[in-house]
Amino acid sequence: MTEKKVRHVLGLSGGKDSTALAVLLHKEVPEMEYFFCDTHKELQETYDYLDRIQARLGIKIHYLSENRGFDHWLAIHDGLLPSVQMRWCTVKMKIKPFEEFVGDDEAISYIGIRADENREGYISTKPNIKPVFPFKERGLVKADILRLLEESGIGLPEYYKWRSRSGCFFCFFQRKYEWVMLAQNHPDLFAKAVEYESNHQDGRTYTWNQGETLLELLERKDEIIANHEKAIAREQKKAPNRPLAEALESVLDDDDSTLPCLVCNL
Repeated sequence: MTEKKVRHVLGLSGGKDSTALAVLLHKEVPEMEYFFCDTHKELQETYDYLDRIQARLGIKIHYLSENRGFDHWLAIHDGLLPSVQMRWCTVKMKIKPFEEFVGDDEAISYIGIRADENREGYISTKPNIKPVFPFKERGLVKADILRLLEESGIGLPEYYKWRSRSGCFFCFFQRKYEWVMLAQNHPDLFAKAVEYESNHQDGRTYTWNQGETLLELLERKDEIIANHEKAIAREQKKAPNRPLAEALESVLDDDDSTLPCLVCNL
């Protein structure tokens, strides 16, 4: 009997780490299958970045959940929006499509956790899926990831100018500054997030951002932007040669210690 071939899979989120992992491995593992779990609620910049990755590396990205995006699952959940306490979005739109994509095949899943990070990515409970961490195995840290992206010609996604995490435009893990910038850069998407928030259907007040509605947050936009700019200035003073994207990420991480769903944000 012929032994069944082991599949090699790498999930792309539209973020820097999974992209750098694809850069590192696309020649080493030519049989790699790349996939993106499409929620149908991503920023256009994310889709543009995925197109750039495909073009630069000459790879094909499989878009999962083609016919079952966020609105489908929201209806299944009777209009109950996801939250930090109830992350059905990650389960239904990230983990489930991934495990369906692999099926019962033996597979190695490549995960972009860096050597300078003290965290774990999503590890499937399915015994046929084996996780590996190439960055950790090779001791690669953030500077190496940025170098890989720069040398490949792919660079960072455009949204890194104001947002440090990939994922849905209304992700409840966004910081206050990112919500303000969403309103500035994509007023139509911000309005849609307000619409979701206002029409939450389980009889209680719902806010994407804990403690205040998006419209209340937007009333404080000048204060939020001013505080952010002061924090950026302090970061750049500490490390004058640090790229702005790194300073932004550091400031936003200090602003919010809550870990996001890593399966969405690598």
